[in-house]
Amino acid sequence: MNAYIFPGQGAQFTGMGLDLYESSPEAQELFEKANQILGFHITDIMFEGEAEALKQTKVTQPAIFLHSVILSKVLGESFKPDMVAGHSLGEFSALVANGALSFEDGLKLVSQRALAMQKACELKPSTMAAVLGLEDKAVEDICKSTEGIVVAANYNCPGQLVISGEVDAINTACETLKEAGARRALVLPVGGAFHSPLMEPAREELAAAIENTTFSEPLCPIYQNVTANAVTNASDIKSNLISQLTAPVRWTQSVEQMITDGATLFTEVGPGKVLQGLVKKINRASETASASI
Repeated sequence: MNAYIFPGQGAQFTGMGLDLYESSPEAQELFEKANQILGFHITDIMFEGEAEALKQTKVTQPAIFLHSVILSKVLGESFKPDMVAGHSLGEFSALVANGALSFEDGLKLVSQRALAMQKACELKPSTMAAVLGLEDKAVEDICKSTEGIVVAANYNCPGQLVISGEVDAINTACETLKEAGARRALVLPVGGAFHSPLMEPAREELAAAIENTTFSEPLCPIYQNVTANAVTNASDIKSNLISQLTAPVRWTQSVEQMITDGATLFTEVGPGKVLQGLVKKINRASETASASI
């Protein structure tokens, strides 16, 4: 069975999507439509902008979404998913690709999500850190016993968990995690505590936008970050999407469930190969590929 997976923030690079734009009239049309919807020329930043400009959340998130979604559209008949999943932001790409959301609505939500997250980041100094070489349970326990807000945010693969929270709490937790035997506990260059309670203001803002957006029955199940289970009901998809900003990304659990449900090939749709690497670490026997035109 074919599982298509969609990357999240961090996969961006200068020049992303240019090959699509130059080789497909359909891609060109969608990129131009995106420039109109967003009210600025995101294509200029994606194709030839400075890396710094591409790193701004309000640009990064729509850029990765556009790269993934337009690639899935250009694949045409050869894009035949039996199941889909996306990592954090990638969940929006997956929902457009599997027909649950229109291209226009998906892009508007991603743009609103990015701006809401940016605002939430500015309310309180917060960050994230990657923890390598410890069992999930040990990381969760240390987060719980650390003063301040710090939680497990991204279950990326066995032995790789990202934590999220207030700067001081993250720094304290990193020291404790190293003492507990973590191979690394490295603060990441991100401007906020994604997938933590500190994203509550963004969640509330995005919830209103999601509630006012039409979702359709998808063409195939989506394995959502919040539950790690197959979902096909439009109202369940909505509520999981609303919870996503403050809940952890259960990527390890999602991939394991997809394999249990019959996934044999994982094809990454979008920039980079990060998710393929994680899939291999979750299950060495799984086949992975990059979608290409």
